[in-house]
Amino acid sequence: MTSSDPDTGRPPLPKGWRRFLFRLPIWLYRARLGWLFGNRLILLEHTGRRSGQRRQVVIEVIAHDDPVAPSWTVASGFGAKAAWYRNLRATPTATIITGARRREVVAHFPTSEEGGRLMTQYAVRHPLVARKLSSFMGFEVTDGSAQEYRRVGESIPFVRFEPTDRD
Repeated sequence: MTSSDPDTGRPPLPKGWRRFLFRLPIWLYRARLGWLFGNRLILLEHTGRRSGQRRQVVIEVIAHDDPVAPSWTVASGFGAKAAWYRNLRATPTATIITGARRREVVAHFPTSEEGGRLMTQYAVRHPLVARKLSSFMGFEVTDGSAQEYRRVGESIPFVRFEPTDRD
């Protein structure tokens, strides 16, 4: 069992074999097998804030609005310290791949109040996963109430991706 970050209570960034497992979906996308994940996961290509190099990460989509105004909302389970989150804050233009479709997007950063609403909605759709994810991120959820998930969501940084070309 790994300990959490004493400042945030969040889990430490993965290293070693855990990092390999977290990055394994990237290789599946590169092998053109992204369709296996459906709309549940996206491959995010973003720009490193210091290096300027292209970076990739696979992230779970917690909300997907389509087809009228397509957008994809994700949460940073490792908090605002996650490299991909900090990179998007510096350069909000990015590319996402959903299934086999590539889209140019712009990152928007919902307020903590909106984050609370997003987490509450996610918990209704995926109650078991929401409880496990909350625990993983260092949040205690005792009764699974909307109020508890709202509190959790207000502490998680969310990102909403909107296409630059509304087709």
